[in-house]
Parts: sequence; structure tokens; C-alpha cells
Amino acid sequence: MPLTEAQKKANIKYREKSIKRIPLDVQKEKYEEIKAAADAAGEKVNGYIKKAIDERMLREVE
Repeated sequence: MPLTEAQKKANIKYREKSIKRIPLDVQKEKYEEIKAAADAAGEKVNGYIKKAIDERMLREVE
């Protein structure tokens, strides 16, 4: 079901307020490695990278 105009505006407003994009450039071969690992974990690439960052940040705090 397509989004209504009000939903689209609400999504845009939320992203502008709450989301910060982080550009990440990797070589195609590295992306394929990351994608394969994410697929094996049953995750999307974005979630896989976020989880990896969170885990490293936790390790470095301890």
C-alpha cells in the first residue's frame, strides 16, 4: 500500500530531525565480503554494519 502525502511528509520530517547519514565508501570486493557476512547472519548490510560498530564501541569502553 503506497504512503499518503501526510505519511511521506512525516517520514521526511523525522529523518531531518533524527537521522544523520554517514557516507561509507568501500571497494566493491569489500562490499561483497560484508554483504556475504550479513546474508550469512540473516541481516541487511546496514544493520550488520551498525551492529559491528555497536559491538566495537562496547569492547572499547570496557
